[in-house]
Amino acid sequence: MKLIIMVFIFSFFSTFVYSSENKIYLAGGCFWCLEQAFQEEIGVISAVSGYSGGKSINPSYKDVSKGDTGHIEALEILYDDNLVSINELLEIFFKNIDPFDEKGQFCDRGYQYQSAIFINNKSIETIANKYISKIEKKFVKKVKTMLLKFDKFYKAEDYHQDYYLKNPIRYNLYKKGCGRENRLKKISIKFND
Repeated sequence: MKLIIMVFIFSFFSTFVYSSENKIYLAGGCFWCLEQAFQEEIGVISAVSGYSGGKSINPSYKDVSKGDTGHIEALEILYDDNLVSINELLEIFFKNIDPFDEKGQFCDRGYQYQSAIFINNKSIETIANKYISKIEKKFVKKVKTMLLKFDKFYKAEDYHQDYYLKNPIRYNLYKKGCGRENRLKKISIKFND
């Protein structure tokens, strides 16, 4: 019995002490599309659709999509930094957005669809600034992705979570109709140079 208790205590504390789980908060227009890109990445434990950046408490999709809350559609990404780095996550992020669009993303227009990196620690800010500089030099264009201080994240309604899995036909029609893939192909050609 002592052995079982010792094993339990050791495993509990070793998990706690050596935990390598971290969170990053990103916004890139439609959270459905960004969620799919991150959930397919090794090392990402979860990607949750939601809202961040505004002052409204417990905003709804209806309110955010009207642009009344100051919130942006965003993701809370829980990741294992032993398997995926902030650099890799930001590369995925920038390959799935139009970093030069300051009026929204693809067919989704308005502040609530702008791209943003929410700064919740100094290392994310440092790495994000380096990545933005690299992109600006490569494209000779100003990156419009905002760097915002992280305050609070509100999980979106359940029907938005894993939308690409729950509603694949609607999701793919939206993604194609929005022109997202065509614009990303133009940008990704340069990213891969």
